[in-house]
Amino acid sequence: MSKITIKDLEVFYCVGVPDEERARPQRLLLTIDMTFDFTSAAVSDRIQKTIDYYAVAQTLLKYGEGRSWKLIEKLSANLADMILNEYQPQAITVEVKKFVIPQAQYVSVTWTQKR
Repeated sequence: MSKITIKDLEVFYCVGVPDEERARPQRLLLTIDMTFDFTSAAVSDRIQKTIDYYAVAQTLLKYGEGRSWKLIEKLSANLADMILNEYQPQAITVEVKKFVIPQAQYVSVTWTQKR
């Protein structure tokens, strides 16, 4: 098994427990690890034989439009479900980084899910 990683993709989603925190999009960083056997892609050099990471990134950039979450735990689970269904990796790990504690670099949640 091999892995495709999108590291620290900058997105702007409405996330937070208080209503005022969800009132406007805030900066989050997403790291997505997709486990997938891309041996046939390596042999054929054809994008149809792998997961198109550019398409995944474009989907993630738009995913927050018109949506909001109270918890990054729920957001990470929703992202994992969506990617598993749309892009078919065997397993996925989603890390969501949120910048809300001034004394900390960030707070993150990591969610792993398999088919």
